[in-house]
Amino acid sequence: MAKRNRLEIIRDILFIIRENHSIKPTPLLRKSNLSSFRFKKYYLELLNKEFIKETYRKNKQISLTEKGSKYLEKYSTIINFIDEFEL
Repeated sequence: MAKRNRLEIIRDILFIIRENHSIKPTPLLRKSNLSSFRFKKYYLELLNKEFIKETYRKNKQISLTEKGSKYLEKYSTIINFIDEFEL
């Protein structure tokens, strides 16, 4: 199995959040299949770039922002383009 590149990891994290509507950090870490160190790096980047947001009720929940949703849409468009032209 090939290693995921940076954009694929971001896509995977955002996809997991979208599929769960909102998710706690620990389950997101487990489902993302990253080390704690790498997860924290990506998590902070996504938070700083406003692709995700944190909300607090009883505990911390992570959800997707509109910007994060747009990333997933554009990523899908690019991948479909690459596949269509067999690049």
